[in-house]
Amino acid sequence: MDATRERILHLDLSSRTELYAAYMPFIRGGGLFVPTRADHPLGDELFLVVQLPEEPQALPVTGRVIWRTPAGAAGHRPAGIGLQLQGDDHGAIRARIEDLLAGALQSDRPTHTL
Repeated sequence: MDATRERILHLDLSSRTELYAAYMPFIRGGGLFVPTRADHPLGDELFLVVQLPEEPQALPVTGRVIWRTPAGAAGHRPAGIGLQLQGDDHGAIRARIEDLLAGALQSDRPTHTL
């Protein structure tokens, strides 16, 4: 394994604003933007521990890298990766995220994603 890449990532989304900026409802199964400068190739499968707002415990989920935003990207977007949620628990996590963001998913506010 490449020492510069972590296989387990942590994402702390302490507010609904942060969750909105990171969530990708347009990805099949849902997706999350994870800020990182590590080099994760497209298609790489990773384990993500995500802390959602109002959740007492962090939730584990697996994901596949579907895009990368490099450091210095246009529009001052943060460096990171887009993970498509996968695994047995991804549906429950997606439902919880969408409950937390009810009413905000149709917003045109900018996000860290597309």
